[in-house]
Amino acid sequence: MPLLPSSTARPQGLIFDCDGTLADSMPLHWRAWQTVLRRHRLHLDQKRFYAMGGIPSRDILKTLAAEQGVSIDHLAAAREKEEAYLPLVSRIKPIPAVVAIAQAHLGQVPMAVASGGSRRVIEIVLEHLQIRHLFQTVVTNEDVARQKPAPDIFLEAARRLGVLPRHCHAYEDTDLGMEAIRAAGMHAIDVRLLLASAPAGPAGEHSSRPNKHGS
Repeated sequence: MPLLPSSTARPQGLIFDCDGTLADSMPLHWRAWQTVLRRHRLHLDQKRFYAMGGIPSRDILKTLAAEQGVSIDHLAAAREKEEAYLPLVSRIKPIPAVVAIAQAHLGQVPMAVASGGSRRVIEIVLEHLQIRHLFQTVVTNEDVARQKPAPDIFLEAARRLGVLPRHCHAYEDTDLGMEAIRAAGMHAIDVRLLLASAPAGPAGEHSSRPNKHGS
């Protein structure tokens, strides 16, 4: 069984981000983003894209449009991005080191997904990876008013699990996500560090996403 950090008390609940944490999906999100960015003549470089991981597409688009003086319907553009991404879902692979942790704790502690994505997309991804059954609840950007780095999405996940936040461990792959977990009073586990120390997979590689510590 994968081990949790020995320096912390055994959790009563586990909460996982989805994109970049359970699912190796960020490169495919980036591909979909490029389609929408070109269509609306917006600029977003890859480094900033990864740094904004966990923020809903609608909010990113609203920010970019305001910064760049472009008039768009950010909600409609977010739907366009979602439609560009959905055909790519069949290519998504799990992140084995993290999925193994969830699988090892099935039936031992309640678990949730807390994602800045939309419910429709996150449910499709979890079903595609055949891991939806691991989680008692899935919390997405439709379920809270404030998004990461606010703690709301993790607090809502803990509430649904019936576990006090201080007794939860949460897994994330972005600085914004780690900030949200800590603001919720939970123990934060950085997936980037787990992947850096995990054995390589059959192809000799981990995730195809850039290392966000150094990029």
